[in-house]
Amino acid sequence: MREYTVIIEKDEDGFYVGEVVEIPGCYSQGETIEELIGNIKEAIQASIEDMKEKPVITFVDIKKVTV
Repeated sequence: MREYTVIIEKDEDGFYVGEVVEIPGCYSQGETIEELIGNIKEAIQASIEDMKEKPVITFVDIKKVTV
């Protein structure tokens, strides 16, 4: 088992939206936080399975950009 960080926000329609920090593009939503947590667990599992089938992406760098 592994622990993941989920950022939770409430959208304009009142849904809770969660994004997994450690997995880019992994997010879900729910009408309650409990529903969101159940949904995000499923999204994490699906993302992990999907990553097993894709080539590994290698970290290169972090840059700050001023606009």
